Amino acid sequence: MMVRWRAWLIAALSLAVVIAAIYFPILRRRLRQPVQAPQQSEEQARRELTQPLTANTGEPLVRAKLFWSSGVEDGSLTPVGIDLPLSKEPALRAKQVLNTLLAGPVDTELRTIPSDAVLLAFYLLPDGTGIADFSEALATSTPSGIVSEQMAVDSIAKTLEANVPQVRWLKILIHGQEMDTLAGHLDLTRTFVVNNKPAPMPSVPAGPRATGTSAPSSAAPAAGKSPSTKLPAKPEKLTPGTPPGKLAQPERKP
Repeated sequence: MMVRWRAWLIAALSLAVVIAAIYFPILRRRLRQPVQAPQQSEEQARRELTQPLTANTGEPLVRAKLFWSSGVEDGSLTPVGIDLPLSKEPALRAKQVLNTLLAGPVDTELRTIPSDAVLLAFYLLPDGTGIADFSEALATSTPSGIVSEQMAVDSIAKTLEANVPQVRWLKILIHGQEMDTLAGHLDLTRTFVVNNKPAPMPSVPAGPRATGTSAPSSAAPAAGKSPSTKLPAKPEKLTPGTPPGKLAQPERKP
């Protein structure tokens, strides 16, 4: 009797071990899900509140060019073409392409900017200086090092150059403040060149076409040229017996 009871006990314990081995991984995944879900939803909510939506049904699709890491450790970038509905207004267009750049490529290893960085605002000054204001995560989450810091700024500058030609220079702020460096190395007190191509000259309207008669010019003589001297009029021919100062009368025929 004791042997049979001991066999049933061993069988029950063995079954319990098998069931635990099957359900323990499932239970562990279920315990992790409630922790991860609020983080993702919070990040998504923050992006929706602080960033304008890239999708704009009123604008046609444009082939945008975004610059992410090439995967080589030298900090080089690779352009990637993406169809986006971009606005024609330069400042809004800059926000749209930078927000897409922040969203990152499909391969997260090619990301150039931290995933928790947010573009708070973008302003375009009349002289072509674009001011990009990022959250503090751009400075705190970017890996410290001149290569990684330079690659982050280059990806922003090259993306603006390829899609928003009105931006000629770039100034980066962190939460509205000018920082000394990005993550300890790259100087953020200076302005970065985005587009060094000369601005197109404004077109000058053509003057009125010359007609058959021209109006007399009252302009002063050009510098270095002496004004023309007007010769005195030829004196009238006097007939004999005509006092000086009086014109000769025409001779009448009988």
